Amino acid sequence: MTYRLTKKAEAQRKKLEAMRRGRERARMLRPVEDRPSDLPVLRRQIIVRDFDFGERIHTLDLYKSDRCDCYRVVVDGKPWKDRIGWSAILAGLRKSMPRVGSS
Repeated sequence: MTYRLTKKAEAQRKKLEAMRRGRERARMLRPVEDRPSDLPVLRRQIIVRDFDFGERIHTLDLYKSDRCDCYRVVVDGKPWKDRIGWSAILAGLRKSMPRVGSS
């Protein structure tokens, strides 16, 4: 057995339905936004020049992966990680640089 709707509830339901139809109509009249262009395969490249023990240059190539916020990383031509986030890349870079005492 269902409950009957009061006149106030019925009026509110009709008002909400009319508002929904209006929003839908306004959405259909707006111009369609262009889809952003496809991202390149090589998304970022980090070049590190280390002068502590002679000049050494390391290159980190960050390629597109299967997730939008992760990268496939190649360091100096050798694969490092298949899928890793930006913060973890920077943490790995920080940990790989040796600490040198000031003289």
